Amino acid sequence: MSDEQPARDPIGEDTRIDALEKRLAAAKEREEERTKPVVGAEADANYSMGNRVLAELIAGIGGGAFIGWVIDHFAGTTPWGLLVVMTLGIIVAFRSIIRISNRRPD
Repeated sequence: MSDEQPARDPIGEDTRIDALEKRLAAAKEREEERTKPVVGAEADANYSMGNRVLAELIAGIGGGAFIGWVIDHFAGTTPWGLLVVMTLGIIVAFRSIIRISNRRPD
């Protein structure tokens, strides 16, 4: 056995690889922070706001359709009362949803 050096020296640490590993670790941390589950009161507030928006939408469409049907039934204006009052119900529902979404959190 000889004490000769190998023909090729091992490749030393490359600063570009180190910088890339640091950037990758930072990106992983940011992604974990962004995708971590919401816990506590914030999740409950979001859940109740979603339920309220859904209730407004269903009530606007359903209530408008029912009142329009009643008007059509007694006035004999089928289908115009239903269409007009249901359209008004949809408009009111979306107005309420927009107002809910613009409200500042407590």
